[in-house]
Amino acid sequence: MKFSFALATLLLSIEHSEAFTTKTYRSSLKTTASTSALSSVNNVVLRPTTADNPTTNGGNDETEGLLDVFDSLKIGSPIVHRYKSSTAYDYDSETDSSVNYVMWYQGRSIALDSEIENSLPPLSTGRIGRCVSKNGLVFQKDIKGAIGEDIKGVSLGLNNESWWNFDTSHVGLGSVLLPMTTPAVMTEGGIYLMYYFGGNFEETSIKEYMTTDAGKDISEDIKIKGMKMRIGVAVSQDGETWGRVEGDDPSGACMVPYDTDDTNTASMADEKEDDGKTPVVLEEELYCGWPEVVVKIDNDNSANSGFFMYYSTMTKITKEKSIAVAVSSDGFRWFKRGLCLQPSTSSDSEERNSLDDGGCARCNVVRNASYNKENETWSDEPGYIMHYEGVSLTDNKHRILSATSPDGRTWTKSSTESTANAAAALDIGNADTWDCDGVGSPHILRIDDGSQRMYYVGQQGKDTAIGVAKLELGSTTWVKEQSSIVFAELNP
Repeated sequence: MKFSFALATLLLSIEHSEAFTTKTYRSSLKTTASTSALSSVNNVVLRPTTADNPTTNGGNDETEGLLDVFDSLKIGSPIVHRYKSSTAYDYDSETDSSVNYVMWYQGRSIALDSEIENSLPPLSTGRIGRCVSKNGLVFQKDIKGAIGEDIKGVSLGLNNESWWNFDTSHVGLGSVLLPMTTPAVMTEGGIYLMYYFGGNFEETSIKEYMTTDAGKDISEDIKIKGMKMRIGVAVSQDGETWGRVEGDDPSGACMVPYDTDDTNTASMADEKEDDGKTPVVLEEELYCGWPEVVVKIDNDNSANSGFFMYYSTMTKITKEKSIAVAVSSDGFRWFKRGLCLQPSTSSDSEERNSLDDGGCARCNVVRNASYNKENETWSDEPGYIMHYEGVSLTDNKHRILSATSPDGRTWTKSSTESTANAAAALDIGNADTWDCDGVGSPHILRIDDGSQRMYYVGQQGKDTAIGVAKLELGSTTWVKEQSSIVFAELNP
């Protein structure tokens, strides 16, 4: 009990288990009718896989059949892209459609979580899967998965080929990128890049991730595996089957925590800024995860174009959960540029009301863009906007916040008129709703009609699911978008 509670408090995470019943692995988002009245709007688009018929997965009882379904316990980190294609499939009419949505997401199975000897972090990381949709609201999971992965229904699974690599015990999703795409819609073709993260079976003491006060009663002997997470990249020609690209680090990763005790990263202290002269200011890190990669375009000097990577980390000395940035010219070899977004602080004498003083993590960054109503297209504009997950020390709730940047390096948090503290772009739901205890892991998608969608992870108790919110053209308020209608019976 002490292990579970201690780890849950030190991690900036909202991912827990969820129970959902379906025989076809398709999110049950259709309108349900009876002698009833409209009760509420449901904006959930995806939940973990469960089955009320255990024989569907070959099991002999109500739980055995789900043990190896990769997302039977938890899901998280939705990444959605919208495609214009002559071959996009309409699952309702079984005819071709001009638009298709694809979501990649991470999931953890009951089996992986129940393997006590693993002692993995209590996250939704495990393996990465894929699902598709006609309208971006009703998704059908790919239950076959890629050929050659370790279990069925997985696009990218555990690395069973290289036991020494960083991604042998669990993997999680960061970004899926097809370079040179418009802000709204991607077209078929080209090479997909998946930036993911993971851990191996290396043991570290749980005290390493806790402040002195929080860890004072925790024994050094309590270990955790797979917490020293690193970032890797995989490539694909179809977005379904992926091949890992070996990074420069001996573990196969392309981005690893900066640690002066690690001889493989000691040289990072000598890195220079983009001007080639100014030393980069780096803080030692305990892990690197949840990479968000953005194409960097410099119209004035193409030599400065490339990629930004924003990743979540915890500083080794202060135990502060922050977002750091790295740069790359090719998307494969990366150079750290230090922390770019850190928790807000409140003095002991003033009322604590910051929404991210407990940490910042799991961000989504998009270029600013303008919308042309006449031809229904989006065009890139200078600057960037970040949506990120923050946790408040006041109520320990996770919310989605925002920040802006003119150059992708220097960020200014959004704030209300009455306070200098960060304001929520998307707040938690009302009491007893599916996302009343936390929202996070945002991913923004721009639509042809000028609106924007935000896919995010919500929490109620230990249950999580993926939902959607919408920002209408000209509005500054995200509103949870209807994906299904829930009915409640009338009192006689």
